[in-house]
Amino acid sequence: MATQARTLGASHYPTRIIIYGLLILWAFICLFPIYWTFSTSFKNAVNVTQGHLIPWMDFVPDWKGWRSVGLSPDTIGQTSTAREEFLKRFENSVIASLSASALAVIIGSSAAYGLSRFSYRFGPMRNKDISFFFLAQLILPPVVLAMPFLVLYKELALLDTRIGLILLYTLMVLPIVIWIMRDQFDTIPLELEQAALVDGCSVWSAFLRIVLPIALPGMVAAFILSVILCWNEYFFAALLTSTNAKTLPVMVASQTGSQGINWWSMAALSAAAITPLIVIGIFLERYIVKGLTAGSVK
Repeated sequence: MATQARTLGASHYPTRIIIYGLLILWAFICLFPIYWTFSTSFKNAVNVTQGHLIPWMDFVPDWKGWRSVGLSPDTIGQTSTAREEFLKRFENSVIASLSASALAVIIGSSAAYGLSRFSYRFGPMRNKDISFFFLAQLILPPVVLAMPFLVLYKELALLDTRIGLILLYTLMVLPIVIWIMRDQFDTIPLELEQAALVDGCSVWSAFLRIVLPIALPGMVAAFILSVILCWNEYFFAALLTSTNAKTLPVMVASQTGSQGINWWSMAALSAAAITPLIVIGIFLERYIVKGLTAGSVK
């Protein structure tokens, strides 16, 4: 038996090597753009154009990219117009992303709970059709909505305002929140709410005391994914903002001039912009995975 077990284990080694090799290759493909961004922020023009990759071997790291945005060690204590602009765009991104995500989770959770617990009829549409209608909004190309939103926001005086971005981002991530939370509510036994109703709770009281704590991991996952999507959104931020409400992705894309693209400045801004998302991914990974997999097992 021991010899047979060793033989079976040895026969699995090639398969394991192939699997781990593919995983390492996939990890390299996924992480290389991040490495390239951070390394480019420490290059000068010559190193960027010649494609040097390995610091202290191919090139000597330099603070040129970070100095151009006022975030290098020798400029961090000085007055910098570029740093002030970066902090303003960073603040706009934080406010728009967090506010829109929180609003989407509140509205989306309520809609998802209704779709999970009650039966609706809107013409020929039933609950599943309504749910698919929300998901279908993601299929619509954003450029199709460019002209309607420009006209609407001009009439409502929402152009170049944070509130305009918050409302738009809420609509953008709402379908994802509804689908995630509907799966969450479907996995919660209805008997728990019925028992709470028998004990004297109202529908809202049962929702807040029983359902909401159980569905909290899904809400956290939906909130984090919404923040990431809003944080990275570029098209509508570039279309509907100009000065006051411009976000970080728009600022990153604006690092071009008559002499070409300032790769080192763009890389430094990109590195500063993706650092919060990296931190979120590292420290809140378990909440994302737990929230997204909670509805996978019935």
